[in-house]
Amino acid sequence: MSRWNSSSVTDFILMGLTDSAETQLVLSGLFLLIYLVTVLGNAGMILIIRLDPQLHTPMYFLLTHLSFLDLSYSSVITPKTLQSLLTSTKSISFLGCFTQIFFFVVFGTAECLLLSSMAYDRYVAICNPLHYSVIMSTRLCHALLVGCYVIGFLDATLGAVSHSRLHFCNSNVIQHFFCDVSPVLALSCSDTYEAEIIVYICAGSNLMLSLITISGSYLSILSTILKINSTAGKKKAFSTCTSHLLGVTIFYSTMMFTYLKPKTSYSLGRDQVASVFYTIVSPMLNPLIYSLRNKEVKHAALRALQKIEGHRQLK
Repeated sequence: MSRWNSSSVTDFILMGLTDSAETQLVLSGLFLLIYLVTVLGNAGMILIIRLDPQLHTPMYFLLTHLSFLDLSYSSVITPKTLQSLLTSTKSISFLGCFTQIFFFVVFGTAECLLLSSMAYDRYVAICNPLHYSVIMSTRLCHALLVGCYVIGFLDATLGAVSHSRLHFCNSNVIQHFFCDVSPVLALSCSDTYEAEIIVYICAGSNLMLSLITISGSYLSILSTILKINSTAGKKKAFSTCTSHLLGVTIFYSTMMFTYLKPKTSYSLGRDQVASVFYTIVSPMLNPLIYSLRNKEVKHAALRALQKIEGHRQLK
């Protein structure tokens, strides 16, 4: 922090997605709608799972925290983005910018690892169904969850330490709609090689570890499904994985496109569109994917509505 305090830059200017006032108005309405659906969808998912005893299983325990992470890292980005679109306030304080980066890394990394934990849960459920309750014990579920948050916090702390050594003395204009690592590092008048290497190592190792876990789990799942004789059995086994696969595809494809590519292929427009997907759109899609494609969640929601209606009629 002493190094940061010596920087002549006291705040940053977020250029946003467009300079057009009409486009900003349209985007603000769209993003506000998406954020409201994100909050209601993820909060509703958490509430339904918590209130319905039939959903107190390892899969839904992990899904609860996926909703929490979606809600959290969307809230780190979207409100400030909406403020920038709706008002003339484009600035963000120096501390606010790096706080946004810190919590975005915490929640983003934790979600990346949580998705791989959910893949392992599906592997155990399909490939070892008789031992599912023993393997996916409460202790293991909590250990996996704690590991996701701890690694996310450690990655963010490591990044914060490397960023604290940087000096900002020239431009304070960030060519992005939020404080992402790459555009912020591009403004530093210090040597950013060490900070960039740390970003590549942390992001790359987490993404690769997660993808290896997910790929290995689903290859085993596919092998097991192909051995099932009945078509109905194959369809039922595969249906338990489709929601997770869809969520993984959306999240990882945009994250890898943004962070795991050489600088020479950088494009501001493409990177911003990809960032919109994993910061704003993806957190909204996950509760829709897992609720609309999951009969147990839909039945639980109906039971909750029936209970609410029953209590209201009693009154």
